[in-house]
Amino acid sequence: MMGDHVNTDDNEYVYVSDDDGDISGVDDCDDDYETDDYDDNRDEFQAVDVSVVTGPSSKVITKESLLAAQREDLVRIMDLLSVKEHHARALLIHYSWDVEKVLAVLVEHGNDELFAAAGVKVVEHDDGPSSLKFSSTVSCNICYDDVSATEVTSMDCGHCFCNDCWTNHFIVKINEGQSRSITCMAHKCGAICDEVKIRCLVGARDSDLAEKFDRFLLESYIEDNKRVKWCPSVPHCGNAIRIEVDELCEVECACGLQFCFGCSSEAHSPCSCLMWKIWSKKCQDESMTANWITVHTKPCPSCHKPVEKNGGCNLVRCICKRTFCWHCGGQTHDFYGCGRYKDKDVEMDTQSAKRDLERYMHYYNRYKAHTDSFKLERKMKKTMKNKINKLYESDSSSKDFSWITNGLNRLFRSRRILSYSYPFAFYMFGNQLFKEDRKNKKQRYEEEEGEKKKKRQKYEEEKKKNKQLEDNMKKERTIKQDLFEDQQQQFEANVEKLSMYLEENFESYSEDKFKDWKMRTIALSVTTDNLGRNLYEFIETDLLGCFKDADHKIAPYKSKGVEKASEHHSSLGI
Repeated sequence: MMGDHVNTDDNEYVYVSDDDGDISGVDDCDDDYETDDYDDNRDEFQAVDVSVVTGPSSKVITKESLLAAQREDLVRIMDLLSVKEHHARALLIHYSWDVEKVLAVLVEHGNDELFAAAGVKVVEHDDGPSSLKFSSTVSCNICYDDVSATEVTSMDCGHCFCNDCWTNHFIVKINEGQSRSITCMAHKCGAICDEVKIRCLVGARDSDLAEKFDRFLLESYIEDNKRVKWCPSVPHCGNAIRIEVDELCEVECACGLQFCFGCSSEAHSPCSCLMWKIWSKKCQDESMTANWITVHTKPCPSCHKPVEKNGGCNLVRCICKRTFCWHCGGQTHDFYGCGRYKDKDVEMDTQSAKRDLERYMHYYNRYKAHTDSFKLERKMKKTMKNKINKLYESDSSSKDFSWITNGLNRLFRSRRILSYSYPFAFYMFGNQLFKEDRKNKKQRYEEEEGEKKKKRQKYEEEKKKNKQLEDNMKKERTIKQDLFEDQQQQFEANVEKLSMYLEENFESYSEDKFKDWKMRTIALSVTTDNLGRNLYEFIETDLLGCFKDADHKIAPYKSKGVEKASEHHSSLGI
């Protein structure tokens, strides 16, 4: 992909790489434009606000850095509230490991309400019951055995029981998956038990279970944290991703997988998470069947059902008894005509099903075609590396070819957007996705206006208004669909042209021809990016902007494409 240039206050340009993944092996291809070629082509690049030049908004948390990442948040709460680690953990688990949320509740409601809401009890007490200081034996209120004072343990709340009862209690809770917040055994006591004491008692009986307890506590940082998710790679790479912002985004793990942080499926913008979930299921259920039907069958000219030819004769016969030519579909031998009675409703249902299938196949075939093109274009990385190496070995006056790498990455990003724009259009301009929403809105309206609709005349008036409103919405949707398809077609034409340019054997061009190809490629790359941005913003603002449901939100457009998460480094030096 091409780079953007940031116009600073001093009217100087700072290069910002647009790579969403470098071509592996092209070590000599630098993103620095401090060359003569950069000066000659400065006008080909866009100027963007310097405020967008920020550090990575996502971090890769590996198995090694997971403990350090968790420890950072724990230390902040422990230092701020002067509480023990298990109290800090209980608070963070309750507030989904959102430190800012804990601080906000603390400022607004104070310590008491903060602890009460999370079920945390911090009780000041002596080192244990006074009876332990003067007696060599203690009676356990759980098993009612008299045990040595050295074989009992008290928690922060002051309740004291024998070690065997505590251990049995802890083992049951760990096996039940409640390791994250094990509370005291005393009746109506919700105090969180000390993790160190739990670990010590359980470890003395079962070291494997103690390790399981520690693993549960560690993994709670990911499973209970709304800003951290496991990478959904298969097989699992062992990494997790932490985002620094609350907005929906798409990220790239260190393993190379790009995924949506909202639904943990593959990166699918401009499809919303709900659209992609339904589309994926629909493709899984129907695409293979639909593909097979398209390739191996032809519709009967009479009943329109798919017919398979299982013999050598090209005169085929449908189950409806209609005989027709396999090649042209012409109806032949009328004496074999279908004598089945066709009910009008059945015929309408057949036509409706046929239209639905044709519409689905229209969008699916284009989605599949662009997905396949993306997979094939990804193979250009290796050939592009070889072509660039040949250019380095040539006598070319220019030795900076990073714009080729950037152009290829921009092609990848544009192809992905174009591919997912077809499932988006299938649902956005169809009736399948929002039918239930309209039904619910209509039901709520009828409930609110129930009293008014008791009168028939009033009901008819409201019905006419609703019909008129629905007609207006349909007209508006048709206009928006036309605008969308115009932008989509223009974007698609430029993506195909950019793909064609990058497939050329430019490494063998003469000096003049190479410069001409370079200028055309740079200009087309920038134009393609602008068209992609315009289409994306039209979808985000004009089409999805009217839906307040979070399921219809999409990740914001980024000129650099899907952001690659950076490695997490602990600020505590762990």
